Amino acid sequence: MAGRLSGRVAVITGGASGMGRATTLRFLDEGASVVVADMNEESGKQTLELAAKAGHGEKVRFIRTDVADEPSVEAMIDCAVSEFSRLDCVFNNAGVGGAFGPVTEIEVEDWDYTFSVLVRGVFLGIKHGARAMEPGGSIINTASVAGLSGGGGPLCYSAAKAAVVNLGLAAAVELAPKQIRVNTICPGGIVTPLVMRGQDEEQVAERMKSLQPWPEAGRGEHIAGAALFLASDDARFVTGETLVVDGGLTAAGPNLFNRMGGDGPRTPFAGMVGVSRGNTGQPPVIRER
Repeated sequence: MAGRLSGRVAVITGGASGMGRATTLRFLDEGASVVVADMNEESGKQTLELAAKAGHGEKVRFIRTDVADEPSVEAMIDCAVSEFSRLDCVFNNAGVGGAFGPVTEIEVEDWDYTFSVLVRGVFLGIKHGARAMEPGGSIINTASVAGLSGGGGPLCYSAAKAAVVNLGLAAAVELAPKQIRVNTICPGGIVTPLVMRGQDEEQVAERMKSLQPWPEAGRGEHIAGAALFLASDDARFVTGETLVVDGGLTAAGPNLFNRMGGDGPRTPFAGMVGVSRGNTGQPPVIRER
């Protein structure tokens, strides 16, 4: 039987790990061809190997991509069109933890780095993805429950994710006449390398379960399922939507970051300030304060 994305072509930023990798593999299983765009070449290689083992080696490509750099994003879109002759979906999913610490001590360059990846990266993905799409295309952005409240995450990260939510709404209105849909997914606590930061996966999963009503840790596969719906014809009348995927966390009162310890003694960055560069392969910069 044909999959829900049979014949479609998707670009997934941050597609080599975590939620992006889970979505890459799910889209391939559903019949799509996928361009994995990621900074981390080693993770990209591993993702291609997983895809090949699943029998999808001919339908997946990797391109090293800095989503904050416009020529790099253009090359990412060109890769999809040149390799697979079309573009149906862009999932702007690449992310980093970014700047952390008190607002009075965050360095401007760390703030700018965070916004360049989390917000400019989404803007560029929408800009160049929409240029290459035919009517019926789907653009999906990853924001966060941290962008829906003041206590959902570190200040800079939360502000950037709030910008992504609003950007998705505005772009949905602008692109609707072209029949290009734009929707945003807001994950809650999802067990990914970005969250684990070298901690034991099962311990992180158990802690995540305790923060939300639903008695199951969030996984990349849960986000992949939401992205599949938004990329498919089942969502052909859905645009400008902000889809929360958080195990009931928001319903119970979103305060994930503070429940995990906020800036207190239970966090890996307690008493520190700096910037996390996520799973890009680049090291964090951490300073005691």
